[in-house]
Amino acid sequence: MAFKAFWVEKGDTGFSYTMVDREVGDLPPGDVLIDVAYSSLNYKDALSATGNPGVTRKFPHTPGIDAAGTVVESGSADFAAGDAVLVMGYDLGMNTPGGYGQRIRVPADWVVRMPAGLDAYSSMVLGTAGFTAALAVEKLLVMGLDANAGEVLVTGASGGVGTVAVALLAKLGYQVAAVTGKADKAAALQALGATTILSREEAEAGAERPLLAERWAGAVDTVGGVILGNAIKSLKHSASVAACGLAASPEIPGTTVLPFILRHVNLLGIDSVELPIAHKRALWEKLGGEWTMDLSPVAETIGLADLPDAIASILKGGVFGRKVVDVGAA
Repeated sequence: MAFKAFWVEKGDTGFSYTMVDREVGDLPPGDVLIDVAYSSLNYKDALSATGNPGVTRKFPHTPGIDAAGTVVESGSADFAAGDAVLVMGYDLGMNTPGGYGQRIRVPADWVVRMPAGLDAYSSMVLGTAGFTAALAVEKLLVMGLDANAGEVLVTGASGGVGTVAVALLAKLGYQVAAVTGKADKAAALQALGATTILSREEAEAGAERPLLAERWAGAVDTVGGVILGNAIKSLKHSASVAACGLAASPEIPGTTVLPFILRHVNLLGIDSVELPIAHKRALWEKLGGEWTMDLSPVAETIGLADLPDAIASILKGGVFGRKVVDVGAA
């Protein structure tokens, strides 16, 4: 049972990428063997492929924190050969061989049955980035996000999480202000539903001040750093920001307790990796049902052979929207 895999090796001068033939026997033990049709490219995949020790520690390695396909063999009563499934998060693509290989073997409690409204391709248009955006919006809703309270800020809006967050918030009836460093993507973000476009410089203005004018009814932050700090300082009273990224910085410079004790605001953490599987399955059902979106305008399909260039591009902030990886065509 040989299969193709994208292979990352660490050498004296850096990392190299090749396509290799592997055997199912090379995979770690697990309950469910899956034939992977599609994966996706996330910022975390690029970190794995370039040796970020917080993501991947052992090489050679096959990244890919997302995978969608069909069950080949199952030792779990919950799944049978032929079932359409997806896997995301936990250790997949970090130190467990991931979705950039045509076969994966994982524990049953990592596996999500494919929702009726999705298939292998459309689920990977979402992937971890889209799921994270949905998780952030869900948490804002739990905290009382009000569609009549004004604009919701989305930072890093041209990235994978950001584009889906813009589209989902707009679908749910919210006014969306999108922050992007790509001025040429303003029209595309407006087509997704953004009502206001802000430059990165506008979002960073006033960073030296402990408070800014109240503006946002809520926010989804994908970048961290000064922009997250400013989002916190410009939330309306009792509003929340859901933080799920660190593309700019893991720090929040210039932030004080003042917004929290004077405006009753909330900073919400978002983690899709170790989220309990029951919650993952329920949210995926929602994404295949009432939260279904047409994301085709921001989706591009690439092959495993295209990954080296795509990895370099996403690390430089050069990717707009979502890249779906056609693993089966390798």
